[in-house]
Amino acid sequence: MVLGAITFISAACVGAVNMITEQAIADAKVRATNAALEAVLPTFERTESWTTEADGLQLTINKAIVGEQTVGFAVESISKNGFGGAVRLMVGFDAEGRILNINVLEQTETPGLGTKMCDEGNPLLTSFKDKLAADMKMSVRKDGGDVDALTAATISSRAYTEAVARAYEAFKVASGAQSTANAVTGASQQKEKGGEHGK
Repeated sequence: MVLGAITFISAACVGAVNMITEQAIADAKVRATNAALEAVLPTFERTESWTTEADGLQLTINKAIVGEQTVGFAVESISKNGFGGAVRLMVGFDAEGRILNINVLEQTETPGLGTKMCDEGNPLLTSFKDKLAADMKMSVRKDGGDVDALTAATISSRAYTEAVARAYEAFKVASGAQSTANAVTGASQQKEKGGEHGK
């Protein structure tokens, strides 16, 4: 009976703590997402958000609106091919497809090498920022593209670039520049309105 009581009380305590922390974690994630949207989009009044699937991965698209006019899109994109695992980015586009900014949401790359993708003004970011995506060859220079890789972090750089390229494919569908049926990624939309080394 004593052991049963102890087990019950322990389980209840763990459940209560989980309920408290779960909401806090969810709130923190919402705040982080909102901050990322503000960092990569032009000034907006509201957003409409929905999910799409590309290459078996789920992406979130946020359309930024002022009045009745669409002023940009922010795509939460991902690559699973980082040196340390997944690299998740928020990529902002204006209505014409110019890349406004990129915010790293998640990465587990090697400290001092791949983690430099988070640094302001790093070579990856400057390769993309303020560039018209349609005019870019989205691969690192070592692979014949237009993107400057991080020093001694080619695998991380390729993952970052892959995530941006995937975001651009989603942007083209979302903006109407390319139909869903013709999308390179084969993305299908489910609209839902709402608020490093390597050689």
